[in-house]
Amino acid sequence: MKAIQILSERRMAVVEIAEPELKAGEVLLRLQYVGFCGSDLNTWLGRNPMVRMPVIPGHEIGAVVEQVGDGVPDTLRPGMVVTVNPYTNCGQCASCRGGRVNACQHNETLGVQRNGAMRTHIALPWQKVIVAEGLDARTCALVEPMSVGFHAVSRAAVTDTDVVMVIGCGMVGMGAIVRAALRGATVIAADIDDEKLALARRLGAAHVVNTRSEDVHERLLDITSGFGPDVIVEAVGSPVTYQMAVNEVAFTGRVICIGYAKSDVTFQTKLFVQKELDIRGSRNAMPADFRAVIRYLQRGTCPVDALVSRVVTPDDASEAMAEWAENPGKVFRILVKF
Repeated sequence: MKAIQILSERRMAVVEIAEPELKAGEVLLRLQYVGFCGSDLNTWLGRNPMVRMPVIPGHEIGAVVEQVGDGVPDTLRPGMVVTVNPYTNCGQCASCRGGRVNACQHNETLGVQRNGAMRTHIALPWQKVIVAEGLDARTCALVEPMSVGFHAVSRAAVTDTDVVMVIGCGMVGMGAIVRAALRGATVIAADIDDEKLALARRLGAAHVVNTRSEDVHERLLDITSGFGPDVIVEAVGSPVTYQMAVNEVAFTGRVICIGYAKSDVTFQTKLFVQKELDIRGSRNAMPADFRAVIRYLQRGTCPVDALVSRVVTPDDASEAMAEWAENPGKVFRILVKF
């Protein structure tokens, strides 16, 4: 069967691999759409230390159940449209023992620590397959990245009395904007791209700030009556935005960190103490976050077409990745159609 494989830095190819063997307790999926995410781009650029080349990328999945193995419950049947929880959990580490399986110490995400879903078929444990009733496979490929943003809002314990600033309006940041708005918070979207900020408004942001062209500090003081946001979600992974989050969050506020900064970040640590901040990491997503995103998408109010920048075939994936690398700020999601 066909698969997309990242061979080495800036080298991608369509290769032939063996069909998966369906085992007891597994579900055979026929992939229809798989999204490229930022981790895949970093892998292609040679900047992802967690990946061992060559690797099949892909963990944002829209698929159809083709066959079920022995021992799979009858809630999963051939023909169902599904998405996938692409993370593993060992069940033994401190995170798993505490019920936070999304942050398993030994997690292996599809397309990162193990081969992913950019292929015609994949066999997975039935527990990782999530039915998405009423959604098409193309929309299902958007569930996982939005779930990561939903989880960040859960980590922040956002309520309807909060002002929440989300820095970075990519797919994960958009998920955080949606979830915070659904919880009744006043949402401020921050990005350097006006097109993304316009879409953020459509998804629930009450205010937008262009961090390249505006005085961020003054805008935030104006919006929040001088207090600063109660919650800031960092969804970029840049030293500048990490510092912005700590500097601009309100006293006793919460800073939620999703993005990985690629270099060391220097902070005025006195602000941690003076403001008595809660600084929390947010990793992957929990099953409940996937369910919440699916419920949201089932409403039919999300402008899903605006979130898909491009749909390509496997043969065109390498070219699409190269173009994304040249202009990363203009891309929400590239989907590969199988």
